[in-house]
Amino acid sequence: MSGAALSLAAPSFASAGERYGQRPPVVLSPDLTAPWVMQLRSQAAPRGGVVYRSQPKALRSPAAQTRSLRVQPHRVTNVALAAPRAKPAPTRQIDDRFLPQTVSYEGNQSPGTIIINTRERHLYYVLGNGQARRYGVGVGKEGHAWSGTEKITRKAEWPDWRPPAEMIKRVREKEGRILPVHMKGGPENPLGARALYLGSTLYRIHGTNQPWTIGKAVSSGCIRMRNEDVTDLYERTKVGAKVIVL
Repeated sequence: MSGAALSLAAPSFASAGERYGQRPPVVLSPDLTAPWVMQLRSQAAPRGGVVYRSQPKALRSPAAQTRSLRVQPHRVTNVALAAPRAKPAPTRQIDDRFLPQTVSYEGNQSPGTIIINTRERHLYYVLGNGQARRYGVGVGKEGHAWSGTEKITRKAEWPDWRPPAEMIKRVREKEGRILPVHMKGGPENPLGARALYLGSTLYRIHGTNQPWTIGKAVSSGCIRMRNEDVTDLYERTKVGAKVIVL
């Protein structure tokens, strides 16, 4: 019985031996990471054999990628807007304190006298009865200011302008501007709508084509006023009137 058992077991052993008699060769990759790469490829097979890094779903969607691309132009625009601003243009409005008004006058000058306070940038026309009409004026810039007493020797409407030769030369050398030898009266003329000539000097009380300069020291010695103000003064003043410049 035992021998029969042995004889029956032998064929079974022989069959197993035949099955594993020639074992498949074992191939060892020189790169020990190869099996892991193959394993990753087998897992990524449904996606075409390409191994992707895990990314947030928001970045994988085309819409999210489009939004991320739009960020750069927006930032560039902000940089452009941060450029230095240009300097604002000078204001062309007159301070209210240089607009005409009637004020109290306590001096001893007779009615019709003109008093110009160059520090205050004001011209006073004495009315009498303790009052004066006050106007804002532009005065001579540094080096051209003056003081004294003169008389109105002539009056002119829309006067011509003939700048003196010394003034033409000075402006050309210092400012690079070429002044005309003569300019007919009109809205573009620097003397404006009216002029009151002072004695035998080259100075005048006159209007201007730059009203925003009233209240400033900008002239070559003349007293400038707004056209509407010098027109009002022109109607009040007579030839021979005294003018005091302080």
